[in-house]
Amino acid sequence: MNLSHAYGDPITEEQGRAVLLKALDLGITHFDTAALYGFGANEELVGKVLAPYRREFTLASKCGVTKEDGKRKINGRPEMIRSTCEAALQRLKTDVIDLYYLHRWDKSIPIEDSVGALADLVRQGKLRTIGLSEVSSNTLLKAHAVHPIAAVQTEYSLWTRSPEISVLQTCAQIGATFVAFSPLMRGFSSGQIQSPNQFVPSDFRLSMPRFSSENISTNLQWFPQLQAFAQQAGCTTNQLALAWVLAQAPHVVVIPGTRSVQHLQENVQADSVQLPPELLAQINAFFTPSRIAGERYNA
Repeated sequence: MNLSHAYGDPITEEQGRAVLLKALDLGITHFDTAALYGFGANEELVGKVLAPYRREFTLASKCGVTKEDGKRKINGRPEMIRSTCEAALQRLKTDVIDLYYLHRWDKSIPIEDSVGALADLVRQGKLRTIGLSEVSSNTLLKAHAVHPIAAVQTEYSLWTRSPEISVLQTCAQIGATFVAFSPLMRGFSSGQIQSPNQFVPSDFRLSMPRFSSENISTNLQWFPQLQAFAQQAGCTTNQLALAWVLAQAPHVVVIPGTRSVQHLQENVQADSVQLPPELLAQINAFFTPSRIAGERYNA
C-alpha cells in the first residue's frame, strides 16, 4: 500500500521497483497488494516488477473495495468480485492469485454470497486460496462454513490489540493464518512522527484520531517506555514492534509496508529479535488500550 496509496503522494516507479526487488533479494516471500491501492496502480507495479519472479513468492491481493464516482466504495457483490479478479489477473500478469482477500465485508451482501463468488473463482483455477480482512469471529465462521478461509488480515500492533478479543483464537481454531497489517502503528513506532504538520495533505493519517495534535502529544508521552523496552531487547523500536506481534502466536505473520530500502532492511532484521517471556509480559501489561489516545478511524 505504501508505494501507491494513502501515505502521501505515490512514489516513482523506479523507487517502487527498488523496494520490491530488494525485498525479494532479502528473502521476503509474501507480497500483499489490493485493487484499492492506487485504484489498480499498485497491482500494475507489482505485476510489472515481480512477474519474472512469480514462482518465488506468495502473491496476495484484495477485492471488495472499488472506485465509484471518484470515491472509495465497499462493494461485495459477486459480479463485482468476479470483474475485480479478472482485472487483477491482468494487472498482476499472472494466471492465478495465491491468496485473494475480501478487503472489507459489504454488509448489504450476506458474507456467504461474497465468499461463494470467491469459491467459484477457486474452482475455476483463478485463485488458490481465500482470505478476509477486518471481520469478526462470527463472520469468519460463517464464511469458513462456505469455503475454507486461509487467512484473515486485520490491523494488529502494540497500539491496536482488538484481535486478541477473539479473532486470533478463531483463526487458530480453523487453521487460518492471521496476517497483521500496520504492525508498525502506521509509522508511529519509528519515533519520527511528532506532529500532524509533518504529513502532506494527501496523507490519510490526517483523518485518523490517533494522529491529531492532541492525541499525538499524549501518545508521545509513552514513547520513552517503548524505547526502553527496545533497549532491553537490543533492537530498534520498529523491530521491537514487529517482534512483539510475531511472538504472539505461531500462526501470526506481519506485513510491514515501507517506501524505503533502509527501513525494509531494518524490518527484516526483526525476525532475529528474541523477546524473553518476562519482557513480553512487561510489554503486554504496559500497552493496554486505555493508554492509547484516539480511535483507529474517524466515524
